Amino acid sequence: PLTARQTGSKNVFMNVLTDYAAEVLLLIFLVITFIQSGLDKLLDWKGNLTWLSDHFSQTPFKTFVPTLFIVLTIMELAAGILCGIGLIQLLLGSGNNLAFLGALVSCLVLLMLLFGQRIAKDYEGARTIVVYFIPAIFLLFLLQ
Repeated sequence: PLTARQTGSKNVFMNVLTDYAAEVLLLIFLVITFIQSGLDKLLDWKGNLTWLSDHFSQTPFKTFVPTLFIVLTIMELAAGILCGIGLIQLLLGSGNNLAFLGALVSCLVLLMLLFGQRIAKDYEGARTIVVYFIPAIFLLFLLQ
């Protein structure tokens, strides 16, 4: 178990929690965000695809919506999984390379979403994505 790992007299798990509290909380935030979003897309594939097809019907993306939806779903799940594995790696004191990769993929996904919302001229939706982008980019900065 995590609590059995010791470095001198200090517990590695507790050291990581105290030394990297912001990173741990931001990774949890991204895991929740992207795993939930990816699973929602998988569980309601038809409903999401119908909504997106309508949302992008007046854009140059209209014929690519199904392909872009698959790419987005894979990227969201990859971001969430990488952040989750990176969180475990960080908590075990084994570095932060997967957490960094997860944060990087998360930022790329959010930029993809932002670009789509701007193309669809959904400026309110684009503004909402910025709310997620700020903590993701901050996490990337912390993990550098």
